[in-house]
Order: sequence, then C-alpha cells, then structure tokens
Amino acid sequence: MTYRELFHQIMHYGDFDRMPVLHWAGWPETKERWQAEGLPQDVDQQQYFHANSFWEYVGVNIDLYPSFEEEVLEETTEYRIFRQWDGVVCQDWKHRSCIPHYIDFTLKTAADWDIYKQRLQPDTTRIPADLDERILSAEQSGSPIAVSTASLMGWIRNWMGVVNMSYLMYDDRDVYSDMVMTLADLTCWGLEQVLPKMHTTVDIGFGWEDICGRSGPLVSPDIFKECVAPGYRKIRNKLDEYGVSLYGIDSDGDVSQLVGLWLDAGVNVQFPIEVGTWKGDAREYRKQYGKELRIVGNFDKMTLEQSHAAVEAEFERLLPLMKEGGFIFTPDHIITPGVALEDYRWFLERIRTLRF
Repeated sequence: MTYRELFHQIMHYGDFDRMPVLHWAGWPETKERWQAEGLPQDVDQQQYFHANSFWEYVGVNIDLYPSFEEEVLEETTEYRIFRQWDGVVCQDWKHRSCIPHYIDFTLKTAADWDIYKQRLQPDTTRIPADLDERILSAEQSGSPIAVSTASLMGWIRNWMGVVNMSYLMYDDRDVYSDMVMTLADLTCWGLEQVLPKMHTTVDIGFGWEDICGRSGPLVSPDIFKECVAPGYRKIRNKLDEYGVSLYGIDSDGDVSQLVGLWLDAGVNVQFPIEVGTWKGDAREYRKQYGKELRIVGNFDKMTLEQSHAAVEAEFERLLPLMKEGGFIFTPDHIITPGVALEDYRWFLERIRTLRF
C-alpha cells in the first residue's frame, strides 16, 4: 500500500503491519557532520534515506499579509540585528544554529493590535496562482495530504514575546480573544479556498503552536478554555464540513495540561510529545484519553546519541502503541549533531524491518 494508505489505516485503527519510515530533519550542524561522514552535498535527504516526509501540504497564505519590510539595524561579523518579516526585532547569530534573540516588538499592547489585524484579513491575492497544480501534485504524491490550520497561540507569542502576551491575556482579555478568533476566521477562509477544489478528502488539518516549555503551557488552562478553545472549535467545525477527521497540533514542551483541552476543542492529533526532562509518555496519554487521541512522535531522539541498546529500549517501550494504532513512531524532534550518520541509517533500517 502507499504511505498515504498506510497512514490512514494506522490513524483510523485499520489493518496494518508496519510503521512508515519518516525522516524529518537534522540541525545544520547535524547535516555538516553527516556530509563529513558521507552524505552527498545537496542531496534530497528523503530520497537518500529512502524515507517519507510527514505529509504533503496544500493551502493558501494565512500568515501576515503583507509582511513587514525587513530592516537591518546593526550588523557585525558575528551577528545582525534586524526587524524581520513579522515585525519582531531580533539578533541572529551568523555562525551557529540558535533561536534568534528577540529584542523588541512592534506588537506590544492592545493598542498595537490593529496594525496586525489589518494584515490578517482574507484577500484573493493570498491564493497561489498555481493552487490547482499544487493540489494535483499532492493528490498524486502517494503521501498523506495536510491542509494548514495556522496557529492560535504560538504566532501571537512570537509577535509579542512571552511577557507582553502574558500581560495582554490578563489586562485585555477581550483583545486576546479577538486575536485568536481573527486567526481562526482567516484559517477557515483559507480552508474554503482549498477544500472544495480537492478531488479527494484531505487527511489532516495541521497547525503549529510550540506554546509549552519544560514547566508547562504559556497560556493557562482557564484562559485557554475561555479565549482559545472557541477558535479551535470553529476550525474543527469547518474541517468536519469537508470530512477531514484528523486535526493536529505541533507543540514542543510539556503539553500535559493542554492535551485534554485540545481534545475537547476538536484537536485529536498531538505531535511530537517530547520525552524531555519532563518524561512525556504517549502511553500515559493513551491510557488517559483513549483512542480518540492520536499521536505522532514520542521516540526519545537523545537515545540516538547513546547506544543501539538505548534505542532498542525505546522501540520496546512504544511497541504496544505501534501495534494498537493511532500512533506513528518517529523522533520527538529534529536529529541532534551528536548522532552519527551510520547510527541514523541503522535506526531507519530498524524501523523498516518492524512487523506486527
């Protein structure tokens, strides 16, 4: 069967006897190491590893539009400070991989919201001229088809910073709710531009949040229920109109306080359930929430730096979920520079040999 057919059988608890072999990515330093160990320059890594990407995206632009004009404020041989496309002023190091250091924000308070809200409105110029060709390519790819469902918290956090957003949620809760619903409305408009054109049912709506850290979420459960859940439900309802049964979220960190709330709001796929210092365990979520919750990920990527025995222990831990369904085995984040190319290839081959 194709990867798309396998994905469907796994996520809907059908008939399957193996896991897909997925390759996400490595850090730039990981790629440099692998190239020194034999990875060809500029090779398509999915083809090189005989692996699949997660899915094929179709969609329209539902981000800030127009984006802010980039403006360089300071530049040295080591870094540059600039206002980037989303209005955030950040310091970006030139010779190492890192999350940019955010220095200042265009969106600081409720008074600044209209500058952004104007850039989050439906516009036919958001629709790619070649949308029909993209849809056809996705449908012919043999991979699951995903449609973007944007972000209802993470983008706001990026645009404002954690401190500014935290004050806003308590001082101007109505404005925070309006931010969320503006993003949800634009997402639903985007879905309306894509889903009626499809010749087949899309497999999953998928969005990004990264709204949790090692100590839990940056949005409290109470504020989530009051301000954010209505936006997710609106998107869930739109997906339901077109038969899209899976709705997924990408969030790193300790998501334990939000998983149930996401599920109640219609988000039934969680990725990647990081193991991390908080020991996120997909098995515990399955026990707590049952089969309605699907999970992608949860293999502890750090074991790849340790030993084959440590990796085998992770296979053993997650094997019952693999057999049960509603779970796709893949690392819980991108591959770190401490992983040798030979060991990573062994890992992928080990997945390839699994049979249930």
